[in-house]
Amino acid sequence: MGRENLLEDSSRLTVHIQDVLQERSMAESLFPKGVSESTAASAVLFPLSRKCPGSNSGNNPCLVLNKRSQVVKQPGDLCFPGGAISHGMDPKLAHFMRLPFSPLFRWPYWSKWQKERPRQARRLALLFATSMRESFEEMALNPLGVQFLGPLPPQRLVMFRREIFPFVGWIRNQSRFFINREVEKIVHIPLRELLNKSNYARYKLLFNVPKGPVKDGAFQYFPCFLHRTMMGTDVLWGATYRIVMIFLDLIFGFKEPEMGGLAVVDGIIDEKYYRNGSRK
Repeated sequence: MGRENLLEDSSRLTVHIQDVLQERSMAESLFPKGVSESTAASAVLFPLSRKCPGSNSGNNPCLVLNKRSQVVKQPGDLCFPGGAISHGMDPKLAHFMRLPFSPLFRWPYWSKWQKERPRQARRLALLFATSMRESFEEMALNPLGVQFLGPLPPQRLVMFRREIFPFVGWIRNQSRFFINREVEKIVHIPLRELLNKSNYARYKLLFNVPKGPVKDGAFQYFPCFLHRTMMGTDVLWGATYRIVMIFLDLIFGFKEPEMGGLAVVDGIIDEKYYRNGSRK
């Protein structure tokens, strides 16, 4: 099925995402032994919504991201809602996520995971519960209004010792969010924009950190996506960018453009980027 047909039909799009992610995830063990006790694991929600705010068309599916506030690490970055496992709370929430009418119970592949991959299913439930709790805390997302579509492959952060476990969720009805102090604003990016190669660029980052992982005063280039609005431009890069690119490739067969011919945008990484806050 073509990209535009999927984007115009939410039901077909969600079924397609579920089926692709299920086929992909059954080919390997996504959740390693010990992840439930890990302090370096983060679970995030990859939130999709049927319609972007202000959209005139009936279906304009978009990715819903947070922009980090100045009180946390990596301020100004676009990110998924999520964070580290709460070992006191999240196991209880994982049990709740498996009850009737919960997102996992409604997932058509849940019973198959429980029967054929019980250990993977338990780890999935715990990590997904973490992503739901964090999404509620950061943006007041109603967990009962989320349709679980499946897991994406984990990604390791380059600059921080952390592994990210993403879970795709479809926000069925909620359009208003209430952010906490960790979030500057909610950013809605239409999938059509993400599938447009003219929105991609090279992010030229100056590292102004005397004791950072990159030599002080050095430049590095990273692929990025530019989300342009009347309010300005937000840059999507790093681990969040990589996870989005994996999703677009799996679901739509989209390949990011080669960096060589792309326009350059400048940015700076300073000590504030690493030191703010106490988490994430």
